[in-house]
Amino acid sequence: MAVNALGTMQACELARRTGARVVVASTSECYGDPLEHPQRETYWGNVNPLGARACYDESKRYAEAYLTSAVRVNAIDGRLVRIFNTYGPRLRPGDGRVIPNFCLSALKGEALTIFGNGGQTRSFCYVDDLIEGIYRLATRPGLAGQVVNIGNPDELTIRELAQIVSELAGAELRTRNRPLPADDPTRRRPDIALARALLDWEPRVSLRDGLLATLAYFRES
Repeated sequence: MAVNALGTMQACELARRTGARVVVASTSECYGDPLEHPQRETYWGNVNPLGARACYDESKRYAEAYLTSAVRVNAIDGRLVRIFNTYGPRLRPGDGRVIPNFCLSALKGEALTIFGNGGQTRSFCYVDDLIEGIYRLATRPGLAGQVVNIGNPDELTIRELAQIVSELAGAELRTRNRPLPADDPTRRRPDIALARALLDWEPRVSLRDGLLATLAYFRES
């Protein structure tokens, strides 16, 4: 919480003093377990401020509030990117994300761990596409105070993801179920109409192509 809060405050102060442009990496977790689907930048979210995920969710929401306040009060050039699930080579194997977990298990011939019944949905953006979107948001003029979703709007269930990863890894699909974590979002899909309009951006890399590159990395590492 301190990193997201104090780090953002320091960055905004530096921007005020130097005239620098600042881009804050926010998150789709600001939408919580959404009551609006897909999620547009105008949606305020459905976040539990006291739950196990609150330390991350609320510190990111605070960072958004601080940056946009600094834009209004101090006239800094600050932008916000709400990053949705991202994947690709060089993901850390032990960070708990579903794609490295699935890839490593499939390559080892182990059962893939699915939380809940696997019916919850996510959308996954390849890292090259994400970087291009962030670069465009950071470099285009006239976007001070702008909040933009960057993610892939192609939505699929975790069960479907498990099937695709197993198929691409050449492994038989075997799964084991664990209880769903508290406050885990049931649906996640960005509305990227604003990114298309302001940045002329949309993802280019298909999920299968991105997963093949990710699996190749984990095979070699």
